[in-house]
Amino acid sequence: MNGLKRVALAGTLVLPMLASCNDSNDVPVNVHGINYSDQEFTYVLQDPLRPSNQAGGETIGRYGAGGTMCCFTLPGKWRPGIEINIQYTYYLPKKPDGSLPEIRKSTVVELPHYDEPQELWVLRNADGSMGIVSSIYQPDHPKWPGKIKGWPVPSLEYRRERWGLHMEHEMSGVILYENLLTDLKEDPLKRAKESWDYKIRSDPSFALKFKGQKIQLTRIF
Repeated sequence: MNGLKRVALAGTLVLPMLASCNDSNDVPVNVHGINYSDQEFTYVLQDPLRPSNQAGGETIGRYGAGGTMCCFTLPGKWRPGIEINIQYTYYLPKKPDGSLPEIRKSTVVELPHYDEPQELWVLRNADGSMGIVSSIYQPDHPKWPGKIKGWPVPSLEYRRERWGLHMEHEMSGVILYENLLTDLKEDPLKRAKESWDYKIRSDPSFALKFKGQKIQLTRIF
C-alpha cells in the first residue's frame, strides 16, 4: 500500500471519530441536580470524549434539588452509547471536632434515549448511586422519564431533625423574651431607660420626634 492510500485510509477512520466528538448538530442544554439521598453532594459533568464539555459545580442538599446550571452539550440526535462522567463529592455526618468528612468519587453513566436534547437532570438515588436523564419535564410530571417519580420525599428521621432545629430556634426566642419580661417587671424604669438610651445611640434623630413636656415614667407592674 503506497503512502497516499495509507493517508486516505487513515482519513476514513479518523473523520467519523472527529464528527462524533464535535457534531455541528450538538445542542447546549441546562443542567439540574436532584438528591433523593440523605447525604449532601456536589457534582461536575464531563464528556469523556471531549473533556472541555462540562457543567455543574452546585451543592445539592439532602432530599433537595438545585438550580439551573449552564451548559452541557448533547448530540442533536440520540445514539446508543452516549456516556457522561459524573464526578461527585458527598459528605458524611459532622465529626465532634466540627470537621465534615467528604468522599470523592467518579462514575461513567450512559444517557438513556431522548427524542431531542432537553434539560439534563443529575440524579443521586437513595442508595447513593448516580443516574442521569434528559427531559423537558420535571420529576412530578406524568411524562418524567426517571425511575423515581416525583420530587425527593424527606425521611421521617430527617424531618424530625429539622423540626428539632426549628423548635430550638423558637425556644431561644421564648427564653429571650421571658428574660426581658422579668427585667421589666423587676425594674420597669431601668429597663425603659436602657431601651431609650440604646435607641438614641443607634438613631439620634429618633428623639426629635418627641416634643412637649417630659413624660413621667411610673411603675406599671
